[in-house]
Order: sequence, then C-alpha cells, then structure tokens
Amino acid sequence: MSQPIPEYLVGRIRYLSTPLEPIPTDVAPRLDPLRGIRAVLFDVYGTLVISASGDIGPAGERDTTSAFAAALEAAGIAAPTNVGPARLEQAIRAFHAQRKAAGTEFPEVDILDIWGHVLPSQDHLARLAVEYECRVNPVWPMPGLGRLLENLRRRPLVLGIVSNAQFYTPLMLEGFLGAPLTDLGFDAACCAWSYRLLEAKPSTRIYEVALAGLDQVHGIVPNEVLYVGNDLRNDIWPASLIGCRTALFAGDARSLRLREDDPLCSGVVPDRVVTALWQITDDLLATA
Repeated sequence: MSQPIPEYLVGRIRYLSTPLEPIPTDVAPRLDPLRGIRAVLFDVYGTLVISASGDIGPAGERDTTSAFAAALEAAGIAAPTNVGPARLEQAIRAFHAQRKAAGTEFPEVDILDIWGHVLPSQDHLARLAVEYECRVNPVWPMPGLGRLLENLRRRPLVLGIVSNAQFYTPLMLEGFLGAPLTDLGFDAACCAWSYRLLEAKPSTRIYEVALAGLDQVHGIVPNEVLYVGNDLRNDIWPASLIGCRTALFAGDARSLRLREDDPLCSGVVPDRVVTALWQITDDLLATA
C-alpha cells in the first residue's frame, strides 16, 4: 500500500494540534535597527512555533507508551508487543553513535528510516511518524507568525529556514499557515533541514547549505543575513561563526536556551534580542 499523500498528513497535523500559548520570559528586547539586511533565516521549533517540549523530538514527561499505542492504532499498524517508544529511542541512539564514530559531531536521523528499522516491512510509516510526533511534542504557531511573514513578504527580502527538523516540519508549517512554504515567501533554495543532511545544528554545515543558496541564487553574503533562533548554542553561536548577524528569540520560556554554563557559548552575544515575532519589523530591519 502507498504512503499517505502530503495533503492528508497536513490535515492530520491540523486535526491533532491544539492551541498553546507562549510562557513569557524576563529577557528584555534589544531592537535597534540593523542595516544592510537582505535575507532573514529562521529556526522553527521554539521560534516560529511553540513546542510543548521546547524543541523537536524530546517527549519530556509525556506518556510516550500511550502515545505510541494511539499512533499505531491511528495508522492501522499492528506492532509486536515488544515494540514501543523505548525501541524507537534505542534505534535513534544507535544511529547517532554510528554516525559519531564515523566522524559526524552532531548527527541527525531521518525519522522515516528509524521507523522502518523499528517496524520493517510496514506501510503508512509517514502517517505513523506524524501521529506519534503530534502526540508527544504538541506544537502551535507562535503568536504573530502569519502577520510577520505577510509583512516580510512586502519587503525586498529573501526568506529561508535552517532547522533541526523532520519531513513533517514543512508540512506542519503548511497546516498552520494554510499554504506551502514557497507560497508564504520562503525560497526553497535557501532552506536547510537537518534530516536531509543527517547532520544537526549546531553544526555549521546546515547553515552553509542555506547560505550557498543565498549566494548562488541571490548574490547575498553572510553579513547581509539575519538569523533568528531561540538557542544560543544551536542558533546564535554557529550562525555567528559563519558571519551572519543574529537575533535571539526570547519569546517562550519553554524553549529559550541561554546556555549560560556551556563553554561553547562563552562570549557569544546576539546582535539583537526579540521577545515577540511582531518586533521583527521595518524598524529593526532598517534600510541601508
């Protein structure tokens, strides 16, 4: 049997998602104008969307056993009794260890490959992955997301994404915003997803993919790029290393990662700090 078409999965994501509100932080915004910005790249989880766990993947204190059983039932898959969330996490850890041994410092999985390893010869694994992820890591659009993208599309800016993500991440954004990413103003050549590279942030390689698109398609260089993300180590540090300007998104206490005890982040200071998406305005993105 064939896998579900993307439109079906988008509908399931919408159906399984319920509203979340960000938890305010005590971080003060820094919004003085940034001149010469021609492109804005975004993180997704914890920045464009609220994540109940604070990021993609981790299930925290949620009942993963019940979620696993419910996802199997929804996808119409009968699994052996010894297959559960622990087997899934074990497969992910094994893949990470294998990739690290081969020299990848920050490995990523393609979750469909992992599900295929856990449940070989099964159909509907894409639906199973969506059903499980929506249950263990609920997400919802950050307030003002639609208005932000509408405002940015009016400017001569290139928009892209650099995200630790899985195949369902762009589908999730499409479900929330009602249109594919390209229709929302994102340039596919300037978007980079960790599951495609099998390498995750804070590796700079995933950033370099988006920057290559910006250079080759638009002639945009790193110091003309603003990267917006919620994690000082995964977002601000690597984006700064490769020459981008940065804005720390400090709009939700669940996902804000200041990494104060992480030596990698010693001395790392974002160029700007925003506490709500609407603050990424014409005033912040000043013309040269």
